[in-house]
Amino acid sequence: MLTELTYKIAKCCAPQPETPVIGYFKEDSTITVHHAECSAVKSLRAERLLKVSWQEIRAAEVPHEIPLAPEFAELDETDYFVLKHHQEFGMDYSIVVAEALQIPLDEMHRRHRKLRALGGLKRVEGRIIHYRKNIVKGKWIKHRNHTYYELTPDGKTWIEAFEKLSQETLER
Repeated sequence: MLTELTYKIAKCCAPQPETPVIGYFKEDSTITVHHAECSAVKSLRAERLLKVSWQEIRAAEVPHEIPLAPEFAELDETDYFVLKHHQEFGMDYSIVVAEALQIPLDEMHRRHRKLRALGGLKRVEGRIIHYRKNIVKGKWIKHRNHTYYELTPDGKTWIEAFEKLSQETLER
């Protein structure tokens, strides 16, 4: 398993960009960046000292974007709420989601079909499922006339992307 490294600027010498630096690898996968001439470096364990460059430090600071499928552009805020419902309540069918989100049932059917076609939801197969996760504890039932849907990994990624975009909009 690869662990992402985090760089922290040492407070003792506070190296400035483009000055010569050296890194000290800590147990928590953090690399403390010191000025190459920092006196504190002499007391550190030599086997944990690393060559580092400002270029790699800056590269580590750039947030890694989650690649989104082009289908994400076809989604709107209501689709987000449908996906979020499935994230919070698990498998569910259109009538319950429509009532919870106060959406007309025919629109909810269209949205479930759309989200399934785009890959954000999948149809639940099988005869018995846990009904209304976290609502009716221990009750196992599946209405034979309903089609149940659940979130896919793409659906989870789309929720994260919606929430990130929403947060960025608020920060502006």
